[in-house]
Amino acid sequence: MVRYRHYKGGIYELVCEATLESDPTVTMIVYKAGNGTIWTRPASVFFELIEVNGARVPRFAPINPAPPTPGI
Repeated sequence: MVRYRHYKGGIYELVCEATLESDPTVTMIVYKAGNGTIWTRPASVFFELIEVNGARVPRFAPINPAPPTPGI
């Protein structure tokens, strides 16, 4: 699983993507906190850039991204 650091410092694991039943055009991100709590957010919110102290930062930044694919 890919781990992400929330801009406030928490570490979360991305569990999977899901489709919102009431609106199939919305992709939800299912993620887990270190204490086992499961959370969901729309992908557009999970991956958005937000402003913190005047700088634009990702709400969740990957901390162990997949290695690049050779030849790409």
